[in-house]
Amino acid sequence: MAIVLITGASSGIGLASALAFARRGDRVYAGVRVQERGQQLESIAQQEGLDVRTVLLDVTVPESFSSVVSQIDGESGSIDVLVNNAGVLRNGSWEGISETDARLVMETNFFGPMLLARAVLPVMRRASSGCIIMISSLSGIAGLAGDVAYSASKFALEGATEALRHEVDRWGVRVALVLGGQYTTQLFDAVDSDGESQDAAADIYSELVAFKRAQNLEGLQSAFAPEDMAQLLLQVADADGSQLRWPADEVALNVLTTLHAQSDQERDAFLQMAGGTQWWSQGETPQDRD
Repeated sequence: MAIVLITGASSGIGLASALAFARRGDRVYAGVRVQERGQQLESIAQQEGLDVRTVLLDVTVPESFSSVVSQIDGESGSIDVLVNNAGVLRNGSWEGISETDARLVMETNFFGPMLLARAVLPVMRRASSGCIIMISSLSGIAGLAGDVAYSASKFALEGATEALRHEVDRWGVRVALVLGGQYTTQLFDAVDSDGESQDAAADIYSELVAFKRAQNLEGLQSAFAPEDMAQLLLQVADADGSQLRWPADEVALNVLTTLHAQSDQERDAFLQMAGGTQWWSQGETPQDRD
């Protein structure tokens, strides 16, 4: 039985993933921002006799992370899998998106996952095992017009996660990025900005923003379901850690193949040579460096 922590578990991929892990016998801690939003998941879990426990976890409130991690560690003795799933989308051009929206996207999609992984890592290092899964996007490898803040957050997540992988592999901690292409999710339910877009740019980019919103809605009609992503996450959690980026569908695979010609292994070899990732001497016993 694995101990699994999933953020954004009240709907979409988070909910489907919580059920998928629990249905195979794992204990799932399902992070929700508001307790009432976990009622659907709790109801299904109760009906099926699943070990799912909701925890209040807002990824934009990092000061709460240590208490959540301590609670899980105290109850279950480990955290074997972290799925950083919670995310938010705000369409907007470079000139048009408000600072409030841009900061919200970065706080939710980058700083939240980064700081939660930081809070979980001591538990995984102690056990010399664990798996951290970051939900990324094609927008993390290809910046698209009208997705400035979202692309920035996912590019940052991609780079930081790749660096993290080379830091923690020596402790047996596996790290993975799952790249979504088109999937059905409530991420698109609140794509409107906060109404504070820059007036000078509003008219210039109005056609672009309207196109992006229509593109989001059109994409959902041909998207694959959260349950499909959940099954992929089970596979990633069980993998040996040699693969960093996991495309979630054919769209993601095609873009990833085109933009990243090197395999993960070839990329690793180059980065280890160029980036000095062997930061401890040969023969040294790795210590917990808190």
